[in-house]
Amino acid sequence: MAQSKFSRRGFLGRTAGTLAYMGTPSIISAGNQAGGLPNLPHHKATAKRVIYLFQSGGPSHIDLFDYKPTLEKLHGTNLPDSVRGNQRVTGMTAGQKQFLVNKTVSPIKPRGQSGVTISDLLPYTAGIADDICLVKSVHTEAINHDPGITFINTGSQIPGLPSLGAWCNYGLGSNNRDMPGYIVMLSQGKGKNPGQPIFSRLWGSGFIPSSHQGVQLRGGGTPILYLDDPKGIDRKSRRKMLDDIAKLNAMRLDQSGDPEIATRNFQYDMAYRMQASAPEITDLSDEPESTFKLYGEDARIPGTYAYNCLLARRMAERDVRFIQLFHRGWDQHNSLVPHLTAQCKDTDQASAALVTDLKQRGMLDDTLVIWGGEFGRSVYSQGKINAGRDHHGRCFSMWMAGGGIASGRMHGETDDFCYNITKDPVHIRDLTATALHCLGINDKRFTFKHQGLNHTPTGVEPTKVVKQILA
Repeated sequence: MAQSKFSRRGFLGRTAGTLAYMGTPSIISAGNQAGGLPNLPHHKATAKRVIYLFQSGGPSHIDLFDYKPTLEKLHGTNLPDSVRGNQRVTGMTAGQKQFLVNKTVSPIKPRGQSGVTISDLLPYTAGIADDICLVKSVHTEAINHDPGITFINTGSQIPGLPSLGAWCNYGLGSNNRDMPGYIVMLSQGKGKNPGQPIFSRLWGSGFIPSSHQGVQLRGGGTPILYLDDPKGIDRKSRRKMLDDIAKLNAMRLDQSGDPEIATRNFQYDMAYRMQASAPEITDLSDEPESTFKLYGEDARIPGTYAYNCLLARRMAERDVRFIQLFHRGWDQHNSLVPHLTAQCKDTDQASAALVTDLKQRGMLDDTLVIWGGEFGRSVYSQGKINAGRDHHGRCFSMWMAGGGIASGRMHGETDDFCYNITKDPVHIRDLTATALHCLGINDKRFTFKHQGLNHTPTGVEPTKVVKQILA
């Protein structure tokens, strides 16, 4: 009986491993893993890579992009019930007796030849107005940070699903065998400090093999821990040790069929190759002074947003597939003017510099840059006028550039209160579908079978590629 149970267990384990190999051929070897799936891309791609500048906390579309001259006249008046309707608001303002309209805190003007509307708080972004596409009608169902940031990064408000970067790494693989296909960097600005927490599951792989999850680079002198060899271990010894471990793991893999064993081998080998490649990417000594003039002096300081933007360009040059920056501090519930102003100063120059730098190097055409957060902010004040703004997911603004996206264009419209969408709504799933389209992927044909379901990066709800913003 014991032998029978053992054999059945072994059979099921080996069968599960075999099925996993059939569903995820990219995990069998490091070589195949770097190459992605054989049936991708579905169509000709306009972007080879993505740089996602995620502004965590909810940047205020009302104060940065969505110009409404009527707000000057409506300032201090109560938001009509007909505008708010029966929409949910957060517990932070649900009990307010009044929802007083708060006008834009800094002028928003048409910029460049295209007339894209951008705030005076973002003078450098205003300088690249003709290079970006501003989408003013993005929307989401989430009204709180954790479900909101989980939703826009994974396609679901429920934690545990693969992130967009992990999907891309799994499907398309990496063009640089010496670096991970998905790299993440975090920063905290001078706005609201501390900002909302950022969790590693936001760049996790969920049910996709864990080799495709994002690899976080730390701020400071050691971007990636444990890459240095211990004293007395040279490269030859390290290589021999990893080869011996790989043989032992291969034996165990044959017994159990656990695909994570193959993943572990791949990760060991990747770490070995990164020992040479990662320090070179983070060594800025070869950058000319003009680089720091473009990105700002903060680009010299590890861990800052400007430094991370510069590293993003260096990684893009080395064909890292998906690079994501998370910048905290956009959650202005109070101290709206000083905190928002500080946050813009932290991010404006470097964001614009990245687009300019890629364009000057001839890389913007095949690099998709995305800027935005999990939702926007309320037109009504939280507390007294100019104190702060609450969360708002019914409409908000994001911008995209390069990689097949039209330049110098605005898409979507909102009402006079920046509260509801009146034209061309773009759900966050549609935004993801459009980004994947630029990478040559049809989001509904890109699936991974898990627990009997064919999962996609955008979930089960209908999606559309926003063709109006494509070049």
